[in-house]
Amino acid sequence: MTPEPTPTEAIRVITRFEASSGIPDEMRADVRMLGGLLGQVLRESGTPGLFEDVERLRLATIQAYDEESDAAFRRAAEIADEFTIERADEVARAFTCYFHLVNLAEEHQRVRILRERAGKPGREAAADTVATAFAQLRSEVGEEEARRRLAGLRFHPVFTAHPTEARRRAVSGSIRRLSELLTQHDATSDGGAEQRRALRRMLEEIDTLWRTAPLRAQKPTPTDEVRTVMGVFDETLFTTVPHIYRRIDDDLRGDESGDSAPVVPPFVRIGSWVGGDRDGNPFVTSQVTREASAIASEHVLRGLERAIERIGRTLTLDAEGTPPSAEVQAIWDAFVQADPELAEEVATRSPAEPHRRVLLVLAHRVRETRHESDGAYGAPEELLADLRAVQRSLVDAGARRHAFGGVQHLIWQVETYGFHLTELEVRQHSKVHRQALAELDAGGPIGTQTEEVLEVFRAVAEIQKRYGLRAAGRYVVSFTQSAQDLANVHRLAKYALGADAPVLDVVPLFETFADLKAAPGIMSEAVTTPEFQARLAETGNRLEVMLGYSDSSKDVGPVAANLALYEAQREIALWAKDAGIELTLFHGRGGALGRGGGPANSAILAQPPHSVDGRFKLTEQGEVIFARYGEPAIAMRHIDQVAAATLLASSPTVEERTSSAASRFARIAEVMDTASRERFFSLVAADGFAPWFATVTPMEEIGLLALGSRPARRGLSVESLEDLRAIPWVFAWTQARINLAGWFGLGTALEAVGDEDALREAYREWPLLHTMVDNVAMSLAKTDERIAREYLALGDRDDLAKLVLDELELTREWVIRLTGGDRLLANKPVLQRAVQLRSPYVDALSLLQLRALRALRTAATTEPVASPDLQRLLLLSVSGVAAGLQNTG
Repeated sequence: MTPEPTPTEAIRVITRFEASSGIPDEMRADVRMLGGLLGQVLRESGTPGLFEDVERLRLATIQAYDEESDAAFRRAAEIADEFTIERADEVARAFTCYFHLVNLAEEHQRVRILRERAGKPGREAAADTVATAFAQLRSEVGEEEARRRLAGLRFHPVFTAHPTEARRRAVSGSIRRLSELLTQHDATSDGGAEQRRALRRMLEEIDTLWRTAPLRAQKPTPTDEVRTVMGVFDETLFTTVPHIYRRIDDDLRGDESGDSAPVVPPFVRIGSWVGGDRDGNPFVTSQVTREASAIASEHVLRGLERAIERIGRTLTLDAEGTPPSAEVQAIWDAFVQADPELAEEVATRSPAEPHRRVLLVLAHRVRETRHESDGAYGAPEELLADLRAVQRSLVDAGARRHAFGGVQHLIWQVETYGFHLTELEVRQHSKVHRQALAELDAGGPIGTQTEEVLEVFRAVAEIQKRYGLRAAGRYVVSFTQSAQDLANVHRLAKYALGADAPVLDVVPLFETFADLKAAPGIMSEAVTTPEFQARLAETGNRLEVMLGYSDSSKDVGPVAANLALYEAQREIALWAKDAGIELTLFHGRGGALGRGGGPANSAILAQPPHSVDGRFKLTEQGEVIFARYGEPAIAMRHIDQVAAATLLASSPTVEERTSSAASRFARIAEVMDTASRERFFSLVAADGFAPWFATVTPMEEIGLLALGSRPARRGLSVESLEDLRAIPWVFAWTQARINLAGWFGLGTALEAVGDEDALREAYREWPLLHTMVDNVAMSLAKTDERIAREYLALGDRDDLAKLVLDELELTREWVIRLTGGDRLLANKPVLQRAVQLRSPYVDALSLLQLRALRALRTAATTEPVASPDLQRLLLLSVSGVAAGLQNTG
């Protein structure tokens, strides 16, 4: 065994590593402070020697990462192997805590930078803001057309409950409190009493984080998942979204903002599959769907009630200087008639303050709506009418700043969220519909599954009646393979409720390579059905089509899937344009790169002409929800960036660029498509691939993690990948530090083209290839070949392991050649820094995971039941690696 370095050598290694990672000074100070506090907690609360063992492994993995020598790597592996199971468990937990703290420090640095930029002049001129996008659009299409397009802007994230958030809600809560304490620490003076207090409280919170069980004892129920997502609304989105509208209006109109009607529309709509997505999840029932809507409505009505009360209390405008309009007086008079006792109480608290009185009345009516009592609003449109009456009254009385200030914020919130908060969408597999109809058409008794299918339509009808049409009504059909699959939804709705069937927008989901190719033909046939024709007439020819990134990538590999998705979007967009249909493409993207993840704004600008047209809808899953929307400053920046790209994507210059590039580089695309698919199939279609995949990754063990309510598979064995969900497919490769789902086949595709000059030109000028290569670079940067080799060695299939490693080397080589520099992400220094900062520590957890996985694989041949301690160590390491890499599926 290689001798351990002396303390002096250890300090030198760690110092050199920290310096080489390029961390900004403020962030480095935060990481050191938080790491030091964790070290103190480990000394105080861990078992004797824990801190020293953690430091030994930390130093060894840093040295192995820094030196890139086999000897250093072997030494790190030996340290991980020599721990007792109990010690390995503690060490894995310690590294996981460290990742949570590093992630917190990095997020804090992002917020710090955003706040610094916001305080400087010229922020609105940043390249990726709505203000800049509007200015460019105006220069190309003129003021009137630019305003028309701005008015039609729509960003529609749909939150899903896919099990990709590996940390517990209790852990998330602890991290959120630490974030607040870190902000307080920033605001204190060095060495002062307040700073000492903040440090003491951080130490207490880190001790809580350490002592909190990192793994869920049981899977969350769908209702648990609904309540978890509601936390994002309560803490961030409900109040942040109107501030986004206001900031954009400020950027566009300067001093005029707030003195007249805004030009910014309420362009955000929040969708949700949480409690509505039953595809492969038997735990999502019609009752769960009803509960999901009720919970969301409860949250938004509470929020509106508080917001209206808050604005109302500040509206202390005297009647003499700011007289009410006849409309506002009528609202008050009607309330006096309906509830004279409460009206007298309100009048006593608001003497001669008519606008304040009326807003307090509106808050009371929202409360009655929540309780379904007398005086409740029948629909959000009624509340909007009252708020607009107050706004007009204030304008007429000369109080324009109040009318277009706080009252406008309330109007934006109601326009965005209604009484439903999230537009709940149902999703079900086309096969389930066919089975249900077969039973119903036969005329005999029906089974439990078919009865539940019918009950879903009754639930949707009830939700629409209670909360409005926007509350529910989109019905997504997974694995749509024919127009009949869409027509089946309407048939089932009639079986359930006859003429009282709910209003439905049936949305096809095209997922596989073949289905993407067939999509335009299927849609051409579908829109000829009476139900589709009637709905198109009601909506002004609006239609949604959903594209699945995950299954298409698992079907043909990431390169061919990206090319097929582009082509499908182009063809569907052309069909919709010719048919006079206002198309919204719904992108079923995951957080990981193998599932369509990556920066959304660059992906939007790479879409085909007419496929965006000012509307962008996508799924937001698991850890991505909290990463993008969990912190107000980051949420505001993200939404501004995505909205800017959505607005700009339909500008003539962007559309010309994407269209021209697709035409110029069509031959390259054709070669890449064929070569990448052949390479991908040579791996996944190889004899015995499925059981080999389950052996060289922790795919089977991931199913034991209580990540989400949904099963990891649709009831298959490891002999088949047919029905394996894309999430564990991606998650498993990520855990093995191979990330194969994000890059496999690109090297072969580029090699097949061969012409480096032509490929460099394509990388510069073809947005689709540029985005693809940059995303693969990120995926490869999180890959570790030394760790990957250890996982691949578990499978005893040298041929498959060699195929993977050869493709890894080829892809890395080509990506570096196209992006420039001498290493991955040389052109993305911030991302490179984030990866470098974490990699050695992720290696430590990977080594512990390997140690557990080897033991479990060996025991499987001799022991009837796996060791619970080994399983726990494996699952702890899975959770830790997910935290370190910052994505799962």
